[in-house]
Amino acid sequence: MLEIVELRRYTLHPGRRDELIELFEREFVEPQAAVGMPVLGTFRQPSEPDRFTWLRGFADLAGRAPSLTAFYSGPVWAAHRDAANATMIDSDDVLLLRPVRGGFPGPRAEPGPVRISVHHFDAPADDLADQSRDPLVLATHPGPNEFPALPVREGEHVLVTVSLDTAVPATPPTWRERAVREPEHLLLDPTPTSRLC
Repeated sequence: MLEIVELRRYTLHPGRRDELIELFEREFVEPQAAVGMPVLGTFRQPSEPDRFTWLRGFADLAGRAPSLTAFYSGPVWAAHRDAANATMIDSDDVLLLRPVRGGFPGPRAEPGPVRISVHHFDAPADDLADQSRDPLVLATHPGPNEFPALPVREGEHVLVTVSLDTAVPATPPTWRERAVREPEHLLLDPTPTSRLC
């Protein structure tokens, strides 16, 4: 079981999303898995055509920095980083998360949309996880970002739910009472190689 999950949302230069996805799927998926950080899902967001959203996992926090170092100092990234970075305006919208209930849903016979919902609180909200009807609930990981070359959003408290049901469920009353702002519901289309589909 993966103890760490990154939710990464990139803002891209207009019209360059498919260019990045083609490069990412061809060059970056297998090399990341080979150093201990599997790519769990890669997505287009139809409502925001210049966004690329993806999920990456790690066995534990202690192994995260060594895996990132191995990939970002390795030959694959060196060969393709300029092409990848040229498509991006911002790659710092990253949440460092840990599973608190459930597990990733298995792939369907026919790929379809995925919903990722981000709920914002002013303090840790792990105690609310069991109130979700979605199959997977992730919460902010309290550990430090030991790879500062890749920033993460710090000082936030979120619960992130993942579902293959794109219908947005009613927010549980206790979640509404403790939320500090409205949730974000990302309705996403998996790319051809996405494990989560």
